[in-house]
Amino acid sequence: MKVLVTGATGQLGQRVVESLLKLLPAGQIAVSVRDPQKAAHLVALGVDVRQGDFNHPETLHEAFAGIDRLLMISTNDLQNRIQQQKAAIQAAKEAGVKLIAYTSVVNATNSPLSLAVDHRATEAALLESGVPYSFLRNNWYLENELPSVHASLQGAPWITSAGKGKVGWATRQDYAEAAAKVLAGEGHDNTIYELSGKPLTQEEFVALVEEVSGKSIPVQQVDDETYGKVMTGAGIPEAMLPFLTGVQQGIRAGALDSESDDLAKLLERPLTPLKDALRELLAAK
Repeated sequence: MKVLVTGATGQLGQRVVESLLKLLPAGQIAVSVRDPQKAAHLVALGVDVRQGDFNHPETLHEAFAGIDRLLMISTNDLQNRIQQQKAAIQAAKEAGVKLIAYTSVVNATNSPLSLAVDHRATEAALLESGVPYSFLRNNWYLENELPSVHASLQGAPWITSAGKGKVGWATRQDYAEAAAKVLAGEGHDNTIYELSGKPLTQEEFVALVEEVSGKSIPVQQVDDETYGKVMTGAGIPEAMLPFLTGVQQGIRAGALDSESDDLAKLLERPLTPLKDALRELLAAK
């Protein structure tokens, strides 16, 4: 059996590969990256590094050749993601891949999040392909909040328009280890996993940051327009504002309020406590 991870030099992908190396011999692991030079450290470990570019589907046929199980990490090209991922699915099917695991978003089928549109389309393409699949529907990465956490520790208030909406934060490492377990394990054909931590409100999350940092952080609930203005003032590019505001709207609508023990079951251990993860992340900066 040989497994392959796309986007293996990205923040999630590199953690998946590190986790796979604890589960499988390096010779059974391959990665697909746009620039193989950036994965030279993996070659030194015995990993099969292949060149594959989602913008050039012809490269994916060779990248996926001889692969049994594929982890397709969703691309970060929001303008072209659906087209890219559909082409990758077709390439994987033609290469004879026997399982495609895909990093989707929590409750993708019914999610009001704007970013869920691409994930729904990709899941639909996978179902249509007939290739056995595993949808890894990730909730929110704890690390996504680091810029706001650092700003709050410098004296800025925690600005949100999410209201009482809850988010099932978990660490990127936990999501990565779960993906590795699926890729290396058995019995994951045609499965859907809703992967979340315990849902918390913004106030509950900030209370954890206060506990870890020893600092008092005021939470300011504002409307979407005010949130957008604050983000603009913080230097966020205007093109990103609809996405960020849409996330706040989605949280407010309950899009990330998901109760599930799927993540802990895949990990075969409790999730990393957010307090511990926050402490480690803050100490690293």
